[in-house]
Amino acid sequence: PGELGAALALREVIQRRAELEQWVLRGSDGELLRLYGLREVAAVKPLYRLLEGGDLLNTRSNERLEADHATGFYLDSHGNKVAPGFTVFAGTSNFAKVLTDPSIRGPFLEIFVWTVAFAGLTVLFTLAVGLVLASLLQWDLVRGKAFYRLMLILPYAVPAFISILVFRGLFNQNFGEINLLLNGLFGLRPDWFSDPTLARSMILMVNTWLGYPYMLLLCMGLLQAIPRDLYEASAMDGATPLDNLLKITLPLLIKPLAPLLIASFAFNFNNFVLITLLTRGGPDIIGATTPAGTTDLLVSYTYRIAFQDSGQNFALAAAIATLIFLVVGALAWLNLKLSKVKV
Repeated sequence: PGELGAALALREVIQRRAELEQWVLRGSDGELLRLYGLREVAAVKPLYRLLEGGDLLNTRSNERLEADHATGFYLDSHGNKVAPGFTVFAGTSNFAKVLTDPSIRGPFLEIFVWTVAFAGLTVLFTLAVGLVLASLLQWDLVRGKAFYRLMLILPYAVPAFISILVFRGLFNQNFGEINLLLNGLFGLRPDWFSDPTLARSMILMVNTWLGYPYMLLLCMGLLQAIPRDLYEASAMDGATPLDNLLKITLPLLIKPLAPLLIASFAFNFNNFVLITLLTRGGPDIIGATTPAGTTDLLVSYTYRIAFQDSGQNFALAAAIATLIFLVVGALAWLNLKLSKVKV
């Protein structure tokens, strides 16, 4: 006791670091020493000391930090917030802020409307493209159906994140092949990533490409289940192809497709990967006090508030996430109700 033993090997120090950090040594002058590095100890003192009323005292500069119990942050002498703060009960204040603060309510409503429109239009476009292609593949005059099926379903085999990154390069304003083609044919070079309308149109086009093979597979299976006698009878009555579509095909497809369409809507309602990899939410909404972009969905908007663009407003992000949960929960309930089979 009282004598130093052989020094530990560096590997053993690393393995036992958690244990060594709990040790407290007393120096010759009475100072308490703790492990500071792998091979050294130092006097470690707490930077802040808690005062009465919840305020903090900086032991190094003797500056008093006032506790703001309304926001959960400490304020320095200039009124600036000092991170990380402390926990306070906010109640429903963040929900009220979403509905009453114009700088938050405006971007939130714009993003909410765009999220619903994006999910709805994606379902509509993918269903339309998938149904048209499936109908063409059912046509008896088409030869080489197996080859066409393979080529049309091939985009479904490519991982979505790879396709999204490829499209990001294709839509590049200066070097993208799409703009090079448009410039050569019409003299146009659209700025897909800076114009809100063009950015949203680009997102819908890319998502339609990613989603139509799924609808194609569904429609191909359902079209094969429709009796051919119905079309033969309608042909004898002089029905047009449009009549067959509106009076035979769609009525027989919609009912079994309804739960799947709702599931597709819910998936695209929270399509975080597409927005993050393609536009990162941009272009930004002017005048918003929170990180918000014109192509943001609610889920990407929530993520940016909590983790990106110097947001770190976890309470507000949690409130918006609760609203997303309510919407998706309602869609799940509707899906279960529509898919319920009556015996």
